[in-house]
Amino acid sequence: MTIEGAKATVIPISGLAHIGVRVHDLERAVSFYNLLGFSKTAGPLGPEPVAILHHPSGVEINLILNAPDANEPNVLMDVPERHPGITHFALLCPDIMAAKERLEAAGISLSGGPIQFGPGAQGIFVRDPDRNVIELHQRG
Repeated sequence: MTIEGAKATVIPISGLAHIGVRVHDLERAVSFYNLLGFSKTAGPLGPEPVAILHHPSGVEINLILNAPDANEPNVLMDVPERHPGITHFALLCPDIMAAKERLEAAGISLSGGPIQFGPGAQGIFVRDPDRNVIELHQRG
């Protein structure tokens, strides 16, 4: 694929509509995302069943319920070969250390961090029950 004409008209984007996350078990995934403040508002809907989760911050996650095997590795993160694709998404969090404590109290350990990303920015990483990686990112 090539991008034709570096001076092509830019497509206007006004924001992020949602993040799609493939999961195996709806109840298990919803329980995890509830810890992050998301609430299930619809679904499962459609031919590839999707459940919609909303967060008070305005972030929407669509849980795509078509992962057939709960024990398969995350091919973007857990195999030695590096495949193109989205490795994680980052959610802004005002206090990642408080978040770390709450996750650990719920029996969920970090998969990485805390990591400093330069002056004033740091993050921790956690995996949902289907091994999808989420960064909780603190600025300032």
